[in-house]
Parts: sequence; C-alpha cells; structure tokens
Amino acid sequence: MEHRYIDSTEARITENDGIFVDVEFYGSNEVLFELEPRRLFPVSGLDKYITLLDSEGVEQAIVRDISRLLPESREVLAHSLAEYYMIPRIVRFVKMSENFKIWMWTVDTDRGRYTFEVRNHAVSVKPLYDGRVLIKDANDNRYEIPDVYAMDKRSQRMILPNL
Repeated sequence: MEHRYIDSTEARITENDGIFVDVEFYGSNEVLFELEPRRLFPVSGLDKYITLLDSEGVEQAIVRDISRLLPESREVLAHSLAEYYMIPRIVRFVKMSENFKIWMWTVDTDRGRYTFEVRNHAVSVKPLYDGRVLIKDANDNRYEIPDVYAMDKRSQRMILPNL
C-alpha cells in the first residue's frame, strides 16, 4: 500500500465533531470525512507523522509535520489530538508513600488533584530524553511530567530517586 502524505498547503483540515476531522484536497476536489487523527509515534513524535484513519481504521493519509500545515488546519489537528490524548500533566507532588513496593502518589495536575498507585515503578515510570517523564498507574491511566527539573525542589526529591 502506498502512503498518501499531507506535507503543507495541499489540503485543508476542518473539525468534524470533536476528535474527528475532514480533509479537503485542493486541486482534486476530493474530501474525506470523519477521519480520526492518531500519532504514529505518541511518545517521541508529538507533532510529526499523524495518521488519519477512516471509520474502518484504514489509513487514508499521513501528516508529516503539523507545523507545516496552514494555521487553521494546524489548530484543528492539534485540538483533535489534544482531545484524544488527554493526559494530565503533573505540576507538583503533594504526597508519596510506599508499602510493599506499591507507591501511592498524590499529585497536583493541570486538571486537578489525583491520588493513584504505581505497582512497579521500574516499568511504570519512564524518563524520556527531553526531560519529560511518563507515568502509568495501576489502572492504566497515564500522566506526564513535562519537565521534571522545572518542578519545585520538594517534588523533584520525591520523583528523582524513583527514576
């Protein structure tokens, strides 16, 4: 199967009910409706290589780089991805305890306060090359620390020994 790429201004992407988008290709008058944007590299490529899937889950096109799209299309696609990949961002650690190698964390996020368990921190806490940290709790909920070194010193002391 040959991939169809959207590189810059050859298409317009418009919103269609929250996480879905429509794509109108200039020059061919072709319009694709109700496509679901998904990141091909959800951890490392937040704004690059976004696949657009139809209702059957079949890839219809790939956006190589969101930053190269028209401003309106870029905004629509970014909003759709933000809705789909809604991950609370941890801004501060409030409390941390450990009992039988199960960590209980209370954190403040950009979406409010959460308390959750981390059962195997070696697997569930992933530091990334760019300073971000991804955390998966015991219920498979995901959290992100955008920059562990930008957090307050108390929060750093709580998380850094566990990385």
